[in-house]
Parts: sequence; C-alpha cells; structure tokens
Amino acid sequence: MAPLPDGFSYAEWNATYNGLSFGIAAMGSATIFFWLQLPNVTKSYRTALTITGIVTLIATYHYIRIFNSWSEAFTVASKDGGDYEVTLTGAPFNDGYRYVDWLLTVPLLLIELILVMKLPQAETVSLSWKLGLASVLMVALGYPGEIQEDLSVRWFWWCLSMIPFCYVVFTLAVGLAEATSKQPSPAAASLASAARYLTVLSWCTYPFVYMVKSVGLAGPAATMYEQVGYSIADVMAKAVFGVLIWALAAEKSAVEESGKLLPN
Repeated sequence: MAPLPDGFSYAEWNATYNGLSFGIAAMGSATIFFWLQLPNVTKSYRTALTITGIVTLIATYHYIRIFNSWSEAFTVASKDGGDYEVTLTGAPFNDGYRYVDWLLTVPLLLIELILVMKLPQAETVSLSWKLGLASVLMVALGYPGEIQEDLSVRWFWWCLSMIPFCYVVFTLAVGLAEATSKQPSPAAASLASAARYLTVLSWCTYPFVYMVKSVGLAGPAATMYEQVGYSIADVMAKAVFGVLIWALAAEKSAVEESGKLLPN
C-alpha cells in the first residue's frame, strides 16, 4: 500500500473511478450469467462453470473494496460552480486487494480451463498442480516490487515473477496444443484454442502495466494508467475468458448429448 501522489486532475481521478466501476459491473454481471447457465451444460462441465462464477464473484468483491478505497482517498468538490477540484483526504488507498484477488483467482482460471478441456484424470491433476503453483508463485513474486518506488527493486521482482509467468504462458500456448486438437468438434477445438490464446494475450498486458512507473511516467498519470490498465486486463482475463469457457462447455455438452441420441 503505497501513498498516493498529490495533484490529481478531475479527468485522471474520474478515469480511474470509471475504470473501477467498469470492473465491478463486468465481474458482477458475468457471475450472474455463469451461474444461471449451469443447468444448460452437462454434469461433466458444471464444476468448470461453477469455478468460472467463483472467479468473477471474488473479483467483484475485491473491485468493490478497491473502488471504496479509491473513493475514500479523495474529496471531489466544485467551488462556486467552477471546475471540480480533487484533493487527498489522507485515507490510504489499498491496492493490495488486487494481489489478494490474483492469488485466489489466477490458479482457478487455469484450473477451469483444464477441467473444461476434459483431459485424462492424471493429466488434469498434474497440470492443475503445476500451473496453479506456478501462477501463485508469479503473483507472490510480483507484489514486493509493486509496493516499491525504487525502480531497480521493481525491475528485480519483475524479472523474478516473469520466470513462472513464462512457464505458464508456454504451457498454454504450446503444451496444450495437442489436447486442443483432440476436442470433440471443430467448434470446440476453436473455442479451446481461443480460450488459451486469450489467456496468453490478456496475461501479457499485466507485465507492461506493472512497469508503467518505470518507463518515464510518474505521479497521478502513472497511477491512472496502472489502475485502468489492470481493470481492462482483469475483465478480459476473467469475464471474457469465462464467456469462452461457458461457450466451450455448452458446445461440448451439445456434442455429447447429440451422440447419446444417435441410434445404436
């Protein structure tokens, strides 16, 4: 929890405010949608879809906490009908909620993808443990650098966290390619591939947002870009990714149900 810089313009404060509001709305509505869809997929895929809803529920809770913390950290007022002025209240802004969220949701995101692909049990268990632990290590290594103002320290922890990050991304992009090709229909294979690559794409935004404060940006502008960037990346990695998980589960359910209806 680092102190906020002074001197926010109303535009910078408002952009962050709206970005956090967007996160709440997207995660909350996604949670409702995923759980309403549970009866529409077969039993084999309900666990994966349930986990998808848990991920967005956890994210909704933490976005509400971040939003409230942001609102309490500022006073926004207009004097005599003039422009809005933004001043710090002195209350701390706790961005650590993001890391608590990621410690819980990032392993679950990977597990839901593995479950919906319906791999052999031994492979499912092995991949879930390997990717889950690697993702926890990635988040844990990133946090010490996030709260540092010293750029050399931030770069050090960034480099360490990129080691498990690269392992997870490589496994998603290359290691699951064969399993994707074995999906029961071309549509299912296409959706599984899209889910894998969306994860890779959305995840690749996090390291860049993490280093915003190390590429010449500082003060309120850096804070705004960081908060808005993480919000967009989270929605892509959780809510949009979850829609692909639901679509894949629905497609595979339809294929399996149609196979049961075929005459022997």
